Amino acid sequence: MRHAFAPSVTPREAWAWAMYDFANSGYTTVVITAVFNAYFVAVVAGDQPWATFAWTAALAVSYAAIMLTAPLLGAYADAYAAKKRLLALTTAGCVIFTALLAFSGPGSLWLTVALVVLSNYFYGSGENLIAAFLPELARSNALGKVSGWGWSLGYVGGLVSLGACLAYVSWAQAQGQHAAEFVPVTMLITAALFALASLPTFLFLHERAVPQPHLQGRNLLQESFARLKQTLTHAHDFRDLRRFLICTVFYQAGIQAVITLAAIYAQQAMHFSTQQTILLIFVVNITAAVGAFLFGFLQDRIGHVPAIALTLVGWIVMIVLAWAAQGPNLFWVAANLAGLCMGASQSAGRALVGLLSPAARRAEFFGLWGLAVKLSAILGPLTYGLVSWLSQGDHRLAILITGSYFVAGLAILIGVDVGRGRRAARRPA
Repeated sequence: MRHAFAPSVTPREAWAWAMYDFANSGYTTVVITAVFNAYFVAVVAGDQPWATFAWTAALAVSYAAIMLTAPLLGAYADAYAAKKRLLALTTAGCVIFTALLAFSGPGSLWLTVALVVLSNYFYGSGENLIAAFLPELARSNALGKVSGWGWSLGYVGGLVSLGACLAYVSWAQAQGQHAAEFVPVTMLITAALFALASLPTFLFLHERAVPQPHLQGRNLLQESFARLKQTLTHAHDFRDLRRFLICTVFYQAGIQAVITLAAIYAQQAMHFSTQQTILLIFVVNITAAVGAFLFGFLQDRIGHVPAIALTLVGWIVMIVLAWAAQGPNLFWVAANLAGLCMGASQSAGRALVGLLSPAARRAEFFGLWGLAVKLSAILGPLTYGLVSWLSQGDHRLAILITGSYFVAGLAILIGVDVGRGRRAARRPA
C-alpha cells in the first residue's frame, strides 16, 4: 500500500483524504439518492405531475451555479494554495444547509428548493476541491488504486449514514409516525455525521501546493478569470483531456440521472415502499464500494480507457435490465449492477483526470472536470424529469432515453489517447 503513495505521504494522511469521501457520501446517499428526493416528490411537492421535474430543476440550478464558479475556485486555489481553506468553507456550507432541510415539509416548496440548491452547491464545490488533492498523494501509476480506495470508503460512509437513517425510520414507523415527521430528522442525522467524519481530513491532510506567481495589477477575482482564460486558450495542448471531459459530460449524465432518481424510479415504477427503497440503496452501496475498491487495481493493470469502456458497457446493460424489469427480482439485479459500475466509473474518471492534468494547474483542471460533471448532472436528470412529465409519468421510457448518454460517452471515449495526453501534461507550462 505504501508504494502507491507519493514519497512524503503517510498512510494516515491518505486515510484522512479518503475520509472526506466517507463524510460527504452521506449527503448524496440520503439527500440525493435514497430518502429526501422521494420525500420531496411525494410530500413537499404533493405528488403533482411536475414534482419529479421540479426536483431535477432544483438540482440543475445548483449544478449551473457550480459550473459558473468551479473553474474560478480552482484557479484561485492553485494561485494561492488554498484548496484546504476553501474545502473547509464548502463543508460548513453543506452541513448547515443540510441540517436546515429538517424544516422541509408540506407547504414549504420554495424554502425546500432554496435549501436543496444551496446544500448541493456546497457539496459539489467541495467534491471538486478534495479530488484535486489526489495527484499530490498518489504516484502516477497508482492513481486508480488510491482513487478507488477513497471512493470505496465513500460508499462505506454512505452506508453508515443510510444505516443510521434506516434504523431511525424503522423506529419512527413502529411508533406510527409519517414521512413528514421522520424524514426531517434524517437530515439532522446526515448533517451531523458529515461534520464529524470530515474532521480527520482537516486535522491530517496537508496542503502541498505552493502559491503561484500572481498577475500584477489584478485583484483575486480578476486573476482567477485570467488564469481560467489562459487554461481555455491553451486547451488545444490538452486535446485528450478535453475529449475525455466531453466524454464525461455524456456518460456522467446517465450516472447522475440514476443517482438522482433511483429512489423515485423504485417507488413510482416498481412500487417500493420507503423502507424497501432504503434497503435497496443500502445493498447497492455495498456493491458500489466493492466495485470501486477492486476496479482501481484492474484500472491500473489494463489501462484507464479500457477500464472506463468496460464500465460503460455495464451501464448500458443495466439500463436495459431496469427498463425490462416487471418485478423486484430483475430490478434488484439491475440495481446491483449499477452499484458495481457506479463505484468503478466514478473512481476511474477521477483518476484519469489526475493523470492528464499538469501539476501546476491540478485544482483548476479538476474544476473543469467538476464543470463537466455538473453539466452532466443538469442534462441527465432534466432529460429524465422532462420525459416523465411529457409522457404523463412513464418512468420506464424516461430511464431508457437517459441510457442513450452512456452509448454516446462510449463512442467519444474511443478517441482518448492516454499516452499522448500524459506527455502533454508533463510539458513545461
